[in-house]
Amino acid sequence: MTIPQLSNDPGQQALYTLIQRSIDKAGGWLGFDRFMALALYAPGMGYYANALRKFGTTPQSGSDFVTAPELSPWFGRTLAHQVSEALNVTQTDVVWEFGAGSGALALQLLETLGDAVKRYTIVDLSGSLRARQQETLKAYAHKVQWVDALPDQLHGVVVGNEVLDAMPVQLLVRKAGVWHERGVVWHTPTEAGASPLQWQDRVTDLRPPVEVEGTHDYLTEIHVQAEAFIHTLADRFKASLAATGQGGAAFLLDYGFPEHEYFHPQRHMGTLMCHQLHKSDPDPLQDVGAKDITAHVNFTGVALAGQDAGLEVLGYTSQAHFLINCGLLPPLVDAPLAEKAMAQKLITEHEMGELFKVIAFGTHAWEPMGFAQGDRSHTL
Repeated sequence: MTIPQLSNDPGQQALYTLIQRSIDKAGGWLGFDRFMALALYAPGMGYYANALRKFGTTPQSGSDFVTAPELSPWFGRTLAHQVSEALNVTQTDVVWEFGAGSGALALQLLETLGDAVKRYTIVDLSGSLRARQQETLKAYAHKVQWVDALPDQLHGVVVGNEVLDAMPVQLLVRKAGVWHERGVVWHTPTEAGASPLQWQDRVTDLRPPVEVEGTHDYLTEIHVQAEAFIHTLADRFKASLAATGQGGAAFLLDYGFPEHEYFHPQRHMGTLMCHQLHKSDPDPLQDVGAKDITAHVNFTGVALAGQDAGLEVLGYTSQAHFLINCGLLPPLVDAPLAEKAMAQKLITEHEMGELFKVIAFGTHAWEPMGFAQGDRSHTL
């Protein structure tokens, strides 16, 4: 089948071609999780694999969104206190970062941790982002390495900021009391600028992890890949512990809710969202490859995945509580006003402080400093 010209950008046109062929190969219907994986990670074409600028503080820079390390260097400097404690507890000198973005967080951690870190490994699927990270981290080239797959054994401290939300999700929709899985089909557009991608729902045996009260129509996500990632991390930690006696700890920061909030009856439109030029929209089928696609994290599901895989859930709290517990505020007393203002965004409720959460796992039970006050593990 000939694919119509849908974009002036060759990479985006190639992505549409790949998606159309994938839909055709799948029998005409592609589950949303498979579509999302292509839209974000198809080599050289997907959003996180192409050369578009993604991270920045303003749309004028051509960026689409800002993350905490770009917002304020005090994010990484403060997280470093927790990482340092975890390195001491695990008796390791290795840090792993998943999805390192611009490299800003890695730079902040390396500058603050100094000789406590002998090796810093970045796991990132994006070649274009890797090049940007290498430039940002050139002063630490002797410590930093990049991999695109995990080894069979893993020890040390893992950090991941806004990683889980970018993992592909399946969409479930209840219509007239019947659950369907929402997927994507190809429909050659008849109007200029119209997307060739359309939604199509199929009856499914899949269900959300909890029953959603009511009979009203309801759209939500399930996070099979994020939970599988936690299982894989646990397996690698445990393999290292068994072979060498060295285990590890992981700290994951992201936006989301515990299960009872995630599947609340009033959250009937789900959490799926796209980001482009610092604006958000709910339509992932438009301008594919040129914008981020994301879903909030079900932290109960993540916690249960870690627990089921044999890890200890070390804590769960808001980003505000976590950073304050780790010592964010005292250094800001003498900081310039502009620095204080940006750091404040990390903890204020209407900015990042409450929506973003932190969850931690470990091969051994201990109480990390980030959860000393305000731990919400009981709410999971």
